Amino acid sequence: MAHQAGGQRPTPRPPVFETPEAQAYLEDYAVFLNAVPFPSLVVDHRWDVLLANAAFRTLFRDVEPHPTAMPGDNFLRFVLFHPDAPTVLGEHESSWCLPMLAHFAKAVERDGHDHGLQAIRRDIAQDPIMEAAYRQGLPHWIRAVGEQAAEHDGAVRPLRHPDPRWGVTDCRLVVETTRILEGMDCTRLTLVLRETRRAPSRRRGHRRAASHLSVVSAVD
Repeated sequence: MAHQAGGQRPTPRPPVFETPEAQAYLEDYAVFLNAVPFPSLVVDHRWDVLLANAAFRTLFRDVEPHPTAMPGDNFLRFVLFHPDAPTVLGEHESSWCLPMLAHFAKAVERDGHDHGLQAIRRDIAQDPIMEAAYRQGLPHWIRAVGEQAAEHDGAVRPLRHPDPRWGVTDCRLVVETTRILEGMDCTRLTLVLRETRRAPSRRRGHRRAASHLSVVSAVD
């Protein structure tokens, strides 16, 4: 299938781990990752993408270029800031954006001094839609659905795959790490595509409009 692994071997992002052993591990892990048939990526605590397999690249192959929010560079930035994110990630606001914002908020509480996280926070502040969601919508949403909704591992979320054999479907997120990846403060995220198809939604597949998020209007 077109979404399955194949083609170019994924290459680790520029060396962020200095030891040859760490680099060799990432290179071998890239081979393993590319054998996985579902979209899979390895991210650090800032959601910078260290590795992404062929299936991941296929899922986002129709995304337009963006200077700071490409899915293969930083997945958090893609979800929050790329106007094409809703065309791939179904129910973008409730299923992807708000859980990612909740995860980011916890990361800021834990590592608020981190320059990369600070940069993302500044970009959120400069985007009126995201700032309103972060300050107003997110607390309201967590109260309404519970903090467990922000957990990625095990969550089932809708998406639109460019391969018509998948089309509008769901994926289950599987988040895991190995001992060595954990030592690098990295995790692996896999989007396990599900065979059950979803009925198309009129809200899905549209670029984000320059207006408030619905969850923000609910508390205004």
